Amino acid sequence: MPESLFLEVVGKTPQLRVIDFFIENRIFDYSKSEISEATGVSRMTLDKVWGELVSNGIITETRKIGRATMYKLNVDSPLVLGLIELDRIASKEYADKITEVAIAR
Repeated sequence: MPESLFLEVVGKTPQLRVIDFFIENRIFDYSKSEISEATGVSRMTLDKVWGELVSNGIITETRKIGRATMYKLNVDSPLVLGLIELDRIASKEYADKITEVAIAR
């Protein structure tokens, strides 16, 4: 899986991989199994860091489908909005740098 600019800036811990996944896919909700598969974070590791993500208001439960609980990025959280802004700034900086290189050629 290619690394995102967000992960290049803030690091590649399991928590940050999950946050990055949700930032990139924030309009949808996902089960823990789907999150684990998409992020490459093992289910055991995901379970270890999950409580922190929920207690900090980063991830919120949305609904249940059968036995699966679905989760989504909590875009009402000021912390999450700051992380989204960091992702936006990192992307803009990268785009500006690429543009400068292209113009210099």
